[in-house]
Amino acid sequence: MGHCHAALLEDRGVLRLAGADSHKFLQGLVTSNVDQVRAGAAIHTGLLTPQGKILFDFFVTEDEGTLVIDIAREKGAELAKRLGFYKLRAAVEITQEPALAVAAVWGGSPRLPDGTNAYPDPRLPALGFRVILPAGTSVSHLGCATASEDDYHTLRIGLGVPEGGSDYAFGEVFPHEALFDQLGGVDFAKGCFVGQEVVSRMEHRGTARRRIVPVEGGGPLPAPGTSVEAGGVALGTLGSVSGLKGLAMLRLDRAEEALARGTALTAAGVRLTLRRPAFARFPTTVPV
Repeated sequence: MGHCHAALLEDRGVLRLAGADSHKFLQGLVTSNVDQVRAGAAIHTGLLTPQGKILFDFFVTEDEGTLVIDIAREKGAELAKRLGFYKLRAAVEITQEPALAVAAVWGGSPRLPDGTNAYPDPRLPALGFRVILPAGTSVSHLGCATASEDDYHTLRIGLGVPEGGSDYAFGEVFPHEALFDQLGGVDFAKGCFVGQEVVSRMEHRGTARRRIVPVEGGGPLPAPGTSVEAGGVALGTLGSVSGLKGLAMLRLDRAEEALARGTALTAAGVRLTLRRPAFARFPTTVPV
């Protein structure tokens, strides 16, 4: 416990779904299996457009029979409104919980004060835990060394885990491109969800040509959004950056072809080395 680090994620917010139909309601919409949600366990999931592109990415856990959603704060009201469109006559109440906060804990297990709701990050064990903090509770109550939000993102970037809004634009990217298929964000056996046909087709045909992958710079990396190029040809875009490390959305096949020809990949003149995430199962010649 003394070795853990805890960071308040000020960019995260919380929604709550209550009512007799809440599980069934969400199960028919999102990419992951809501039946796996319980107290102390969560899913990483998304709500897609009918064309299969990610509108929202979030976590779902359970608290005293209600579903608790951990989502980017700036997307919370939008998700609540979108879910309201689907609700029709379902017995579901959707509320925002501005008094609740979200923390990330890694490197050990936190101490949990009364009223906190903690779960292992369902994407990757190395990301540690997510903790929903009630009003009046701070990260200092978790028994860990206090870290910054930047420290958490440095960890996330180093592990190769993308995040919506930072590494891809909502409404423009398929789940495979954002590594949902690699990080437990899609359950291909659960049955119907919005955009399922497109996502299943990409899975079965192996047609995901773009992927988010880690990159390392020969010097400090430029700002997110910078074009990644090979011989003057654009291959993708830089996302989250932390010092020499970052994530980039790339046409991975073209990047591999360029590297095989001996053509360097660069972003604003900074030479890049590609890395395959240790968790990746997709075929690539990029080394770990």
